Amino acid sequence: LGLIFRLAGVLVLLQYLGDITSRICARTAGLSTHSQAARCKTPQTIEMRLLPAGAPRLGLGLAALGRPGYITLNRGADLADRSVEAMRARAEEVLDAAYAGGVRWFDCARSYGLSEDFVGKWLEKRGHTCDAVAVSSKWGYRYTAGWRVDTAGEPHEVKDHSAAHLRQQWPESDDLVGSHLRLYQVHSATFDSGILDNVETHEALAALKRDRGWALGLSVSSPAQGDVVDAALKIEVDGERLFDAVQATYNIFEQAPGPSLTAAHAQGCTIIVKEAMANGRVLSNAALLKHAAELDCSPDALALACVLAQPFEPRVLSG
Repeated sequence: LGLIFRLAGVLVLLQYLGDITSRICARTAGLSTHSQAARCKTPQTIEMRLLPAGAPRLGLGLAALGRPGYITLNRGADLADRSVEAMRARAEEVLDAAYAGGVRWFDCARSYGLSEDFVGKWLEKRGHTCDAVAVSSKWGYRYTAGWRVDTAGEPHEVKDHSAAHLRQQWPESDDLVGSHLRLYQVHSATFDSGILDNVETHEALAALKRDRGWALGLSVSSPAQGDVVDAALKIEVDGERLFDAVQATYNIFEQAPGPSLTAAHAQGCTIIVKEAMANGRVLSNAALLKHAAELDCSPDALALACVLAQPFEPRVLSG
């Protein structure tokens, strides 16, 4: 761990976190809404699809900002008021801070409560164009908590990777963040969910890529993350690989999918890392705190830098 921390601090921390405020995204003024959308939906590469020009490899995830209940540590102390109005205001405060810090990519999901609505309204109010800000989102889970923290044992979300559910959810995402949406992902793909074998869903996703211009990805969460990634990248529709990006859990505690992510990167797949701070757990790790002090940086910055330094060159979500 010491070697990882030192390499991360030297190679990445200054490069990606020290000068983040100096990075400027290209913006195009005077375009109509239609022509802005057209520009965002006709990218040349997956990198252009995911990140605006000049943006750092850091993004903000809305999993904890778009709904009242989530698993992050000390959440109750941070969010005393979890009404829709209060959560929207808090989300916009964090979105503003991220934007001011140079972040130009925001990751939502249909099951993250009102995350797409929060981001979409924020983009509209701030006037951030699709050339300057990118959104990725996910389908496959239906949010069922009804804005409750305590659901009396009922699930907060229900998974459904059928083609019918995709056809229901993608227009909802399109309506809320469609003009800025660059990447649409299967949420939490597993062998048990059936997505890897569902040809009807594969064909429906390929149609979205063709008709909407969205890059396609999938997030993975199970202990078999690496095996799911390996299987997913073998899926083809009409002779072309279906998925352009993979979003996986990777941090100083969870490094098992590293070889699969490295192999996927070698195949030209964009790698996205979620839970880089393990929902806050890494911030109590003695080794991380020790090396952060030695490098004179904050432990959260070092945790992100450790992930950014990996050979699969990930795009890293801080939320």
